[in-house]
Amino acid sequence: MTVRVLLADDQTLVRAAFAMLVDSAPDMAVVGQAGTGRAAVELARAERPDLVVMDIRMPDLDGIEATRLLVADASLADVKVLVLTTYDTDEHVVDALRAGASGFLVKDTRPAELLDAIRTVAAGDALLSPGPTARLIARVLRGPDTGEPVRGGPEGLSERERQVLRLVARGLNNQEIADTLGLSPLTAKTHVSRIMGKLNARDRAQLVITAYETGLVAPGSVGALGDTSVK
Repeated sequence: MTVRVLLADDQTLVRAAFAMLVDSAPDMAVVGQAGTGRAAVELARAERPDLVVMDIRMPDLDGIEATRLLVADASLADVKVLVLTTYDTDEHVVDALRAGASGFLVKDTRPAELLDAIRTVAAGDALLSPGPTARLIARVLRGPDTGEPVRGGPEGLSERERQVLRLVARGLNNQEIADTLGLSPLTAKTHVSRIMGKLNARDRAQLVITAYETGLVAPGSVGALGDTSVK
């Protein structure tokens, strides 16, 4: 299956370089290019791409608002957004994830990593680098540094589901979650899918934000950002 990609960046040379790279992959094709957020939304509605590579900072309508509009459009429910930023310390990344982006990359990412990221997000998985993402969330939400995960969290989840969500928030994939909890990978995947359904989350990126915002994981705590044991 060919992944249909829309590129949105206000720098013409950057778009051209990304377009050459994406079109060089046998399983991808660029279906449109936009220089503003508003143009990206209009092109997405016209072309129905599988994925939009969206720069955070653009004129007319920035990448965060453009992402929010795309996610809110029911006719574009299957369109994924991968946001690009100049620095992995850009606090706007958290806003983009809240708006519905499925992951983020810095612009100086190696070509092969960008192509892999597109494949990952297009397949329905979130692309979150645990270290940078956790640091960003900790900085933006500024929760207490307790050294232990916070009790509580989203209502309606079983204790096992809370354990799974806590591990998702730490950046673990399904195999790693299964290994940590002594489950099969299929069971871990089922738990993640059920949690997404209960929390009405678009993808794993939304689960990470929810885990931090509801206090299931404490921003800034050692247990939240590093230790993968279940408390």
